[in-house]
Amino acid sequence: MIERTLVIIKPDAVKRGLMGEIISRLERAGLKIVAAKMVWARREQMEGFYPSDEGWLRSVGNKTLNSYKEMGLDPKAELGTDDPVEIGRMVKRWLVDYMTETPILLLVVEGNHAVSVVRKLVGNTLPYKAEPGTIRGDFSVDSPDLANREKRSIRNLVHASDSPEEARREIAYWFREDEIYSYK
Repeated sequence: MIERTLVIIKPDAVKRGLMGEIISRLERAGLKIVAAKMVWARREQMEGFYPSDEGWLRSVGNKTLNSYKEMGLDPKAELGTDDPVEIGRMVKRWLVDYMTETPILLLVVEGNHAVSVVRKLVGNTLPYKAEPGTIRGDFSVDSPDLANREKRSIRNLVHASDSPEEARREIAYWFREDEIYSYK
């Protein structure tokens, strides 16, 4: 099943000079880059990219709360709240801050089951849990406890769409159809 997905090479990877390595890993896996552009995203662009609906905010907040629970930390003491929606809003602000630090590289990647293949290549969203051999597992060890204590987003190098539906929405957000190419 040939599909497309969005990959964003994030500020920490840009700063560390890992763009070529990441692209190389995608291509070595048999995926094809069909669009690419570097942008220095404005806050409004990133705020529009990440959802603001209560369901998404609650999901992000619950992930954060689960990380605190795993590590035996008190979210109320660390963050001032244990409300998942409020925590989701906080995390979104941190994400926007992070994603506007430097330019980012936006890629549309195409291939057989591209969404799931890219997700496997990048590894667990939490770098300290990512398997060796994945992009995050090889190049990052950040964790939610450290990020939250420092009141910042997790530095995890790469964004990868988590479903074909999300990929379609995200690609359309950043790319016009005439910026995406087909070639053999």
